[in-house]
Amino acid sequence: MKRMFCVLLLALSAGAFGRAATDDAAKSAFQKFQDLAGDWAGKDNAGMDVGTKFEKVAGGTAVMETLNMSGMEEMVTLYNVDGDGIALVHYCPTNNQPRMRAVPASADVHELTFAFQGATNLPDLKIGHEQKMVIQFQDHDHIVEHWTWRKNGEDTKMIYTFTRKR
Repeated sequence: MKRMFCVLLLALSAGAFGRAATDDAAKSAFQKFQDLAGDWAGKDNAGMDVGTKFEKVAGGTAVMETLNMSGMEEMVTLYNVDGDGIALVHYCPTNNQPRMRAVPASADVHELTFAFQGATNLPDLKIGHEQKMVIQFQDHDHIVEHWTWRKNGEDTKMIYTFTRKR
């Protein structure tokens, strides 16, 4: 009985340690978003100018990104810590709001892949919506965002390469 209690205690403490480690990875990844605060300029994969701005909001508990592309209305994405991961909500001019989530593998994050979790104002998944986003943190002044737009089951990828404005 005593041995079973020790095994159970060890398993519970290992689980708590694992959660703490993954929560630390999420906090570290979120810090990367906070460190993006400021204005960024870049190009999309068609060579068109794009700009984005990152700003800490709600007492630093969220980061708001405002993306501007040639010929389109601005888009807003909010990022926040969500347990062991980072959640995002993307506010699109198409009037749907995809929710995505990424779970960092470690505290030393260089890339995060956000997977679709659902959306508001999206009655049918055949309607066009952002399905996936991958962000690459190249260094303090360079990031790349890979957005996947899905409509009628077909994906279109948009890649935005940004440099921090001085």
